[in-house]
Amino acid sequence: MARIPYPERDQLGERQREALDALPPLNVFKMLSHAQSAFRPYLRFGGALLSDLDLGAIERELAILRTARLIDAEYEWIQHVAIGRAVGITDEQLVALDSGNLEHESFSPRERAVLRFTTEIVRVPRPDDDVFAGLREHLPDREIVELILVIGAYTMLGRMMTALDLDLDEAMGEDVVRRARRES
Repeated sequence: MARIPYPERDQLGERQREALDALPPLNVFKMLSHAQSAFRPYLRFGGALLSDLDLGAIERELAILRTARLIDAEYEWIQHVAIGRAVGITDEQLVALDSGNLEHESFSPRERAVLRFTTEIVRVPRPDDDVFAGLREHLPDREIVELILVIGAYTMLGRMMTALDLDLDEAMGEDVVRRARRES
């Protein structure tokens, strides 16, 4: 059971209720709606991260899944395994991610660079120069900044999910991405 109750619809403003009605019925969105003034802007930002980046969807989802494992965000892991599969992450890659085997042969050099960088940036404020140089071999500047935004946003979201003990929902997969596109 969540550490604070999910808000009742009558506790929310009209704009927050409208936003919730447009989203999959997930506990993460219900809990986020407590932050009424930040809720819709956060949804637009999250929608942009899921649908408007130059950073590839596979790299995005690998970073989110790696972040989820590093910060013990089970809710985030469950939701993004389904999204990851929908964008092309293989079961072999998911098993490797779950076990922390970032050097597994199923990952391309680009994907390994993303995973190494994600690990570093979650663990320390300034990633190692060698890890950063490895990422630069594979991603242009824009995608590096987008990757940092993804990692930061999903670290924040995962911390909220975990700190508040959100009740686990069934994974919604690609439906979350489709609805995020509409909301953003």
